[in-house]
Amino acid sequence: MNALRNSVRLIGNLGDDPKVRKLDSGRTVANFSIATNEIYRDKNGEKQSETTWHRLVAWGKQAEVVEKYVKKGSEIAIEGKITNRSWDDKNGDKQYITEVLIREILLLDNKSK
Repeated sequence: MNALRNSVRLIGNLGDDPKVRKLDSGRTVANFSIATNEIYRDKNGEKQSETTWHRLVAWGKQAEVVEKYVKKGSEIAIEGKITNRSWDDKNGDKQYITEVLIREILLLDNKSK
């Protein structure tokens, strides 16, 4: 049961190209967002669509895969964990962010695209 703690799986499409950078330590990190869509019927029976954006972070080899094969519009599946972090901005205000730290990534796009 421990493997189920703080675990998230998402399938979605990238809204923009990933931002990949190499840190002074030599590690590679990729930051990007995907959109997931849920379609449902409202109380009047009308079809509705709801889009949710998720911020993702990939490190090391996962980031290198993202850099090489993933771009705006790509469909991917990920498994990871939710992380929270905070920092003080230039005005001294506390900023918070929630991200999904990727453990596994699966590329779902058709290779012929």
